[in-house]
Amino acid sequence: MKKFLVLWGVLLCCLPIFSQGKNDKTSPEIHEDRSVTFRLKAPKARRVQVWGDFIKPVTIETGRGKFETTVPVNMVEKEDGVWEYTTGPLDSELYRYLFYVDGIGMLDMQNTYVMRDGRKMLNYFIIPGGIGDVFLASDVPHGTVAKVWYDSPALNMKRRLTIYTPPGYEESRRKYPVLYLLHGMSGDENSWDELGRLKYIMDNLIAAGKIVPMIVVMSNGNSPYRSAAGESADGMMVPTNVISKEGDFEPSFNDIVRYVDTHFRTQKSKSRRAIAGLSMGGFHSALISMNYPDLFGYVGLFSPGTPVEVSDIPVYCNISQKLSEQFRKGVELYYMAIGSKDFLYQKNVDFRHRLDSLGCPYVYRESGGGHTWTNWRNYLVDFLPRLFK
Repeated sequence: MKKFLVLWGVLLCCLPIFSQGKNDKTSPEIHEDRSVTFRLKAPKARRVQVWGDFIKPVTIETGRGKFETTVPVNMVEKEDGVWEYTTGPLDSELYRYLFYVDGIGMLDMQNTYVMRDGRKMLNYFIIPGGIGDVFLASDVPHGTVAKVWYDSPALNMKRRLTIYTPPGYEESRRKYPVLYLLHGMSGDENSWDELGRLKYIMDNLIAAGKIVPMIVVMSNGNSPYRSAAGESADGMMVPTNVISKEGDFEPSFNDIVRYVDTHFRTQKSKSRRAIAGLSMGGFHSALISMNYPDLFGYVGLFSPGTPVEVSDIPVYCNISQKLSEQFRKGVELYYMAIGSKDFLYQKNVDFRHRLDSLGCPYVYRESGGGHTWTNWRNYLVDFLPRLFK
């Protein structure tokens, strides 16, 4: 007993090393006017900053051109070593943020809401009263999110999928249309559900009668990896940023469609399948849909990397010819969306010029902002009601 008490005392003494310290003030505190106050107790810090989606981006110029980026803002030290920063009134949205103490990033330990973005962990909060409501867990019927493993002969491995099935799927014999939703570079099969708030968006829009109930399949677009880091027999390695420009992921996508159609109650026709993705996932969506024009009736490209002709890689050859054939065979919807400050903006302008020159009709949405999850979640909310009508 004596040894236990001594050990307990040692642990108590160590706690301040790992904790943020005593802080009775809320962080973040959302005020009635939708402004938000952040607080961090750091009495020995020389400078404390906060970075977040709510900070107005600045334009920087590099050797590769001009880019929009968000830089941390300084917090002000108040009483008892508590640093504060208060925003102006914010629009309804989901916002992410991170503290920097003397240049070192850290989470807000007063806020239990945390999400992973690639290799980064970030806090988040949601301002309700608008689009933010769609990202909240609501008192509505809920769908199911499953993690399943499929066999990919094309990649010679078993790989993981995240699959959303709508409310009532388990109790019914109904068959459903399918949306295949692809992530961007540094993402994985968890990204759309965790960062994109997919399950909340689906539940809320289905309950509101704004979208058709559907299955949503989220794959891992990094072809060398089986799953998200640390969630497969590959061990605790941390994946590098991989884009499948070798042309191996696109042909392997047939393995995913085959698995879904044989293991879930799907409507197995082109007019009941959609494919969409952000950034790298938009790149994949464009190429998969044009190389397999009989698979997908609906295509969504969110801030996409655009296809580039590569003569010695089959899926990257004859892009104009493949696009013409894809549209000749029929496309219910070809949707493109991008922010006006996105670093891929000009490439998207060029790709739309190609579509125009080929007489390929599409729906185009341009928003403000850049290459951000704020835009991609909003594009998804705009895209979903257009499907399977």
